[in-house]
Amino acid sequence: MLFNFSAPLIFILVATAFIVLNLFISRLLQPRLSSAGKKSTYECGEIPVGSSWIQFNIRFYVITLIFVIFDVEIVFLVPWAVVFKNLGAFAFIEMMIFIGMLLIALAYVWRKGDLEWDKPETDKYSREAAPQLFEEFKESSEEMAEEVMV
Repeated sequence: MLFNFSAPLIFILVATAFIVLNLFISRLLQPRLSSAGKKSTYECGEIPVGSSWIQFNIRFYVITLIFVIFDVEIVFLVPWAVVFKNLGAFAFIEMMIFIGMLLIALAYVWRKGDLEWDKPETDKYSREAAPQLFEEFKESSEEMAEEVMV
């Protein structure tokens, strides 16, 4: 029984040793001098415009995470579907629970509005802010009236 696992184990060990050896050799042979040209942004031979450090909108990350989650779901769902007849009712119930949890998560993200690409701007003059804005306006108008009277 041990013989069945020896080939993959040896493969993993050799692959890990190969990676570590390559990292060590590249660290050993790398040039030590650094210049401004090496640190500059490369744009296909063109003179760079601006900085390469830009801030991405958080919506990209949310959509990416949702994609990865459903991609992993497919990784679990396809092999399950291939051997579905041999697994029985218990495996079917397990997979339905798994899909149900993912659908609940999708409904939560949808309800929260994270799937909306163009989110509406929050209204600073909302109903909750109206009394406070009215008081601020009243105070400022009274101050202006006093200044005019003087």
